[in-house]
Amino acid sequence: MIDLTINSDLARTILTGFIHTEITRAGFAKAVVGLSGGVDSALSCYLAAEALGPENVLALRMPYKASSQDSLDHAQTVIDTLGVNSTTIPITDMVEPFFEQIPQGEHVRRGNIMARTRMIVLYDQSEVFGGLVVGTGNKTEILLGYTTLYGDSACALNPLGDLYKTQVRHLARAMGIPEAIIHKAPTADLWRGQTDEGELGFTYAEVDQLLYLLVDQRYAPEDCVEAGFAADFVRAVVERVRRNHFKRIQPPIAKLSNRTIGYDFLYLRDWGT
Repeated sequence: MIDLTINSDLARTILTGFIHTEITRAGFAKAVVGLSGGVDSALSCYLAAEALGPENVLALRMPYKASSQDSLDHAQTVIDTLGVNSTTIPITDMVEPFFEQIPQGEHVRRGNIMARTRMIVLYDQSEVFGGLVVGTGNKTEILLGYTTLYGDSACALNPLGDLYKTQVRHLARAMGIPEAIIHKAPTADLWRGQTDEGELGFTYAEVDQLLYLLVDQRYAPEDCVEAGFAADFVRAVVERVRRNHFKRIQPPIAKLSNRTIGYDFLYLRDWGT
């Protein structure tokens, strides 16, 4: 068993400093967080409140009619505990006209629409509140592509993107997030009975161990099999990481000049930071 334990005090200091630095560098002082009731968004909200002060954080609940009451209640617990600003904006009336064009059983299409609608709401409220959108996606989700492009993956900055799900839970516990939130089955709450691990076909605990070897330790797939992981599992995860690389990068720009954005023009340098 690979030990993915982190120094929670150090991680907390780095991540709150990151949020404060990146938001103030951009000329802002406030943050907006989409609060689902899960551990990832709860942790981002806790970190943002500590970095900026709860009065400078807006937590948004954006339920659909099929959203679980537990999710709403857990999100409210975070809001009440931290004392952050909050708004609840249901998305049902926004997405239902679109759903009329989509067969009932096409859960992925419907889920993507909900995720992108929620991001529209988040960015609209960021304009109202005057804050930047803080992301909630963890390293496991990003590597596996378990995210909706321009939906839940969209944000101005992401404090959790270098933490595996296992490490998110570890830091959440250290910061005092309720155990009921930490231990609940991870879900995007996009349809009844939907869970992350049910869709993926494996647990976060299992895949975090493998991803750590593949990504952080740079093991070859065959080395992971030698380390005890099933060959089919390794192949499936490697293919998923490879196939979803496009979600982890800015759209490639065709190079025509000597100063192409993303290739030659990478840093602000003389433009100031």
